[in-house]
Amino acid sequence: MKIQSVLIATLLVAVAGTTVCAAKDVDTKWQKHHPRREQVNDRLHHQNARIRDEVKEGDMSKADAAKLHQDDHRIRQEERDMASQNHGHVTRQEQKTLDQQENQVSKEIGH
Repeated sequence: MKIQSVLIATLLVAVAGTTVCAAKDVDTKWQKHHPRREQVNDRLHHQNARIRDEVKEGDMSKADAAKLHQDDHRIRQEERDMASQNHGHVTRQEQKTLDQQENQVSKEIGH
């Protein structure tokens, strides 16, 4: 009986964890309709977190971080400008251009 209770409890925890993870993976209506913009913005968000971590760990100066944040801000503004010219969407070529710019910033993080 005790083993059965432990097994049931373990199963419930596993199901609850899966449900929480699945809920986080659900896209909003905007994300479904703008997947390229979402990818660009997710990457910019991730890069900003990496920059903050580098500063917190003492691996990057605040001045260097400010420059990289400014570069990311410029890329985000360019993404918005591109989208405004195409009914809120970013084309594949525009996404490729933005990705190349993000790659340049990414290389600067962690040096």
